[in-house]
Amino acid sequence: MTDKLNEYGKTFQIKAIAAMFVDRSFLQQIADIVRPEYFESESNIWILEIILNHFAEYKTPPTKDVLKVKITDITDDVLKTAILEQLKDVFQYMESSDLDFVKNEILKFCKNQEIKYAIQESVQLLQNGNYDAIKVKIDSAMKAGADTDIGHEYKKSVAMRYEEAARHTVTTGWDVIDDLMDGGLAPGELGVVMAPAGIGKSWLLINIGANAVRQGKNVIHYTLELNQDYVGQRYDSVITGIGAQNLKHHIEEIENKMESLRGELVIKYFPTKSTGVMGLKAHIEKSIMLGAKPDLIVVDYADLLKVNSKKDKHEALEDLYEELRGMAGEYEIPVWTASQAGRSALEEDIIEADKIASSYGKVMVADFLMSLSRKVEDKLSGTGRGHVIKNRFGPDGVTLPSKINTNNGQFQFFEPQTTQGKQTTQQMKTGETLVKRNLAQKFKDLGGSLG
Repeated sequence: MTDKLNEYGKTFQIKAIAAMFVDRSFLQQIADIVRPEYFESESNIWILEIILNHFAEYKTPPTKDVLKVKITDITDDVLKTAILEQLKDVFQYMESSDLDFVKNEILKFCKNQEIKYAIQESVQLLQNGNYDAIKVKIDSAMKAGADTDIGHEYKKSVAMRYEEAARHTVTTGWDVIDDLMDGGLAPGELGVVMAPAGIGKSWLLINIGANAVRQGKNVIHYTLELNQDYVGQRYDSVITGIGAQNLKHHIEEIENKMESLRGELVIKYFPTKSTGVMGLKAHIEKSIMLGAKPDLIVVDYADLLKVNSKKDKHEALEDLYEELRGMAGEYEIPVWTASQAGRSALEEDIIEADKIASSYGKVMVADFLMSLSRKVEDKLSGTGRGHVIKNRFGPDGVTLPSKINTNNGQFQFFEPQTTQGKQTTQQMKTGETLVKRNLAQKFKDLGGSLG
């Protein structure tokens, strides 16, 4: 058995270091058994020593700023250049889809090394007849690399609680909403959009998915109502700004736009009520196995997933949302979905939690819940209102005026007191005026026909 990682290749070694930067739990697990001399290059050895020394003192991986300071202490220009080039590769591989495999393999390698060293050191103990010491040494080697992360150690982890990277969020693309959510939705969290039928839930979810793809994220969009080709066309509209009716005349423009997108999008259709959360998990597993782990999941929409038919409808739906959030936590992926609001919400200016259809328990499960209201007047003026019902990351009870173009699926949300927010609120009154004119004209026409 080799004492170095050279048999695994240079890329593997770089990915192993990348994993230590992005996964604190993995670093904590391996810190006591990984040795810098296992790595081939002098630059990798330097980087690993910095990681281990920093973690031993601060219980967190070093940031880029820490590395910049440490690099200034290097007097060897050749080594400094090599380290800078190596760090570029490390940062490039931080989002590799096979990091879990790399972590498992290097843990196995380091554990085997510990057992080998224990056996070698036991030779002299055996000659001396010191069997108790041999047992202690072998037992210690067998336990090496065990998961030592017992949880968040409150007194020791003050700095870690306030790290900028404490929540690795995927933004929604709307600054005002991202600010309210402290950056967006993070792995393991569930975001829910609530609205009556025909208001624009699907369009809004597509906006969130499209923004993630623009950011370079991998997105899986599960559709349980619209077929996947049609959903793909809606993404085309949101990403290009071209109206849905005109897409077929701009295929070349759409194809050119695809080349500039940094992320990947997979749209998977399941017929309504044909699959549940277990079916989604099976598809996610398949995607991970093929090297395409998603960074964001969109489910359009959860109420159309298959539920446990033996339970009361309200209980079954509540269980379903709990399973969906559990899925988000299990795979460490943020999940967005939508929920139907009751028919009585159609003419509400602001839709509150009590208007959610079927099960109020769905509200309790969500980390972030926002309603979308669009009355007849709003449809005429191209406006609407987003209302933050629940927000575990910041303030709730906030109503945001919005501009909505259902021709190309563009949504905009504004703070009420900004210039754009005030203009949008004023624009809502235009829709009210149009409705009044239409009613007056109908009344006039009706009077004329009676006469």
